[in-house]
Amino acid sequence: MNSPIAPIAGPKRDLVGYEGNPPKVTWPGGAKIAISLVVNYEEGSERAIGDGDDTREPSGPASWPLTKRDLAGESMFEYGSRAGYWRLLDIFDEQDVKCTFYACAVALERNRDAAKQMRGRGHDVMSHGWRWEDVSLLTREEEREHIRKAIASIEETTGARPVGWYCRYGPSVNTRELLVEEGGFTYDCDANNDDLPYWTTVHGRKHLVIPYDIVANDGGFAAGLVGPPREFEEHLRYDFDRLYKEGETYPKMMSIGLHMRLVGHPARAQALANFIAYAKSFPGVWFARRGEIARHWYENHP
Repeated sequence: MNSPIAPIAGPKRDLVGYEGNPPKVTWPGGAKIAISLVVNYEEGSERAIGDGDDTREPSGPASWPLTKRDLAGESMFEYGSRAGYWRLLDIFDEQDVKCTFYACAVALERNRDAAKQMRGRGHDVMSHGWRWEDVSLLTREEEREHIRKAIASIEETTGARPVGWYCRYGPSVNTRELLVEEGGFTYDCDANNDDLPYWTTVHGRKHLVIPYDIVANDGGFAAGLVGPPREFEEHLRYDFDRLYKEGETYPKMMSIGLHMRLVGHPARAQALANFIAYAKSFPGVWFARRGEIARHWYENHP
């Protein structure tokens, strides 16, 4: 006889989802696919000995101690905000598409001109936390305080309060409850479990989840899973082709995760630009910000 699975803190696992019968989504204009470009703005909020942290982000030779300053590693992050950010903004302007920034509050505080450009150019801004940190290492009250600090900071640097949330890699068992308790958040993206948004319940209240994607993601460059830029472009095309085909019957969502210090380099950025142009060549494609997707879901799929 199998023993029952003991309940633990945090949200229950859902291995069922839409059970192969997703909703007949009605994207604007009858689009077959909603493409969500997400740029993670983290540079300047990561652990760095040069900023007074006890440890730094892993980089360089494995023998290099994490308690020793790594100037090369720091400069790789700096490239993202100094050059990659502006290159991506130019590409989005050239292609006439908008993105959503997953923005760490401290990173924006350290580059206020860049922060102003986000909403100024019509892009969406979500909170990616106070710092680029592992929230599972925080106590519940520490995480609550960091959420509040992030809200106040991002509102001050960008001119508007964030209503969406995404943690570094993944949430703690407390994150979603804390967001609902804080109020003002209409959705979070702390899941990688579907191709469409879905509703969940927190403290008896409906809460929207807009899943993210760590596969259609330039993180493969850092992990060594993606080689030349053409491989990244090809992967995105394959993703798009399959979802677009499925979208003829059940429209889908395609999330693309981007990092300024990774895809912001010239050759990789060109691969991204090539894909955007490819996707735009098809009818029925909606390049949507996360906030737009959330509003559409509230209004059409409550």
